[in-house]
Amino acid sequence: MEKEIFERLSQMAENAEPAALVTIIESTGSVPGKTGFKMLVDLEGNTLGTVGGGPIEATAIREAVEAIKKNASQIRKYRLDNKEAGGVGMICGGEVTVFIDVIVPPESLLIIGAGHIAQPLAAMAKIVGFHVTVMDDREEFCNSERFPTADKCLVGEIPELLQEWKITGNTYITIITRGHEYDEIALEKTLLSGAFYLGMIGSQTKVKRIYSNLIEKGFSEKDLEKVHAPIGLDIKAITAEEIAVSILAQLIFVKNRAKGFKGFTG
Repeated sequence: MEKEIFERLSQMAENAEPAALVTIIESTGSVPGKTGFKMLVDLEGNTLGTVGGGPIEATAIREAVEAIKKNASQIRKYRLDNKEAGGVGMICGGEVTVFIDVIVPPESLLIIGAGHIAQPLAAMAKIVGFHVTVMDDREEFCNSERFPTADKCLVGEIPELLQEWKITGNTYITIITRGHEYDEIALEKTLLSGAFYLGMIGSQTKVKRIYSNLIEKGFSEKDLEKVHAPIGLDIKAITAEEIAVSILAQLIFVKNRAKGFKGFTG
């Protein structure tokens, strides 16, 4: 089972999915889980492996999910007595100590659209630590030659790619496609995805038109409040590189504000 756990953990790291590896580091008394037992937990509480089942495992899963959300590894001690074990035939006095090892990959940036702004944005985002994926329907634009620092380049129909792509609370999405139609489709498919950051390029007029269309499709104004549009901080950017800087600055601001960082004040 350990082989399957570490193979799955490797896949999750490759896809920039957060996880927690729960390992029993000490066990005493009558408990089903013994020292060395391992269990992999994802953000939704799905598991692979076991630390013994029962109320101890249920508690460990719940606390592992919370640890992932807080990005805080921890050591926890669980005791099983007759009351807690009721009906499952366990003897009182058992105790296990587990290490909840949180593995949170770098924030994942999904750039939808492989045009002239995407190139400098992908390069700079990689420098500051993002896991970068570029998505477009044109192979001649979305490839490793144009995006040598990107972790992935995905080519295909954008709605289909977004349907397959796993978006988590660790995902930042920038919608910078080549036209109104593609931006609207991308926003529609990601609006309720749970992404940590969602931004879309465009003028105020274009943004209002897209918002109006999405409201007609059943989305609410509250749904749209989470979108940063027009995207980026207002630094009076003109060139593609300057626009990329304004977008990246906003990503960093949103990321660090959520973590409570006050920034450099010297």
